[in-house]
Amino acid sequence: MENSDIELNQNSEASPSHEVTIFAEPIFHIGNFQVTNSLITSWLALIVIAVLAIAIRLKIKKIPGKLQNFFEIMLEGALSLCDQVTGDRKISNKVFPLSFSLFMFILVSNWLGLIPGLGALGFTAMEGGHASFIPLFRSATADINTTLALSLSIVIASNIFGIFIVGLWKTFNKYVNILALGSIFKKVRKDPAVLIVAPIQFFVGILEFIGELAKVASLSFRLFGNVFAGEVLLVSMSAIFAYLVPAPFLFLEVFVGLIQALIFSLLATVYFAIAAQDHSAHEEGEHKQAHAH
Repeated sequence: MENSDIELNQNSEASPSHEVTIFAEPIFHIGNFQVTNSLITSWLALIVIAVLAIAIRLKIKKIPGKLQNFFEIMLEGALSLCDQVTGDRKISNKVFPLSFSLFMFILVSNWLGLIPGLGALGFTAMEGGHASFIPLFRSATADINTTLALSLSIVIASNIFGIFIVGLWKTFNKYVNILALGSIFKKVRKDPAVLIVAPIQFFVGILEFIGELAKVASLSFRLFGNVFAGEVLLVSMSAIFAYLVPAPFLFLEVFVGLIQALIFSLLATVYFAIAAQDHSAHEEGEHKQAHAH
């Protein structure tokens, strides 16, 4: 009985397990700064994008080659799609560089996590008395910290963009509608209904602020959930079946990675376009039309 226990322990140590965790595994530390495998993949994605951008820049010619022609068509199509969202080429020219950069980073990060053999690179660590395999690379978007940071940055940047376009006061008044409360004293004699409408407009501003927080949650969890679920599916299929059976799931995840990058960048563009709209001017125009009729 003791010999069999020893053999089992030796087998468990010889073949370390790889458990898919919802959190990114730490690889090393730089002082108090923890470097995880998802962060390493983020760096790798940035390097890939930088090398690709430099290679395209060095090969730019008046008569484009195949690579330059492909990216020119892709950029023109992406810019026209951005125009459909914003409805204004001036706003598109300001928002498009950030949206397209987001698209490229998320796309490369998603696809890096799907490269066969990349997840097999790692080391064995002892945790709780048993050996576990820790991969060096993990898709950056399969880490909730990455998607949360991206979403928070987009929401903050869109509001800063709105401040530059429509002004600080109008952006602030969208969330704390002081003008609506102030209009009670000016319009109550001519329009008693303002006693009901103005408080509603004020509380709508508070709902707008709550909606900004909801944007962070929806953006981050949507991207994280889809990418993380795809990686778990691939790991499960690879563990159960041979190499050929998980292949269809791999191609499916390539498509899902593309769609998720497109959705995230389009939603970011939508948020910037909404932030650039002057809601107070639109409300004043509707109010004047109502009085005219």
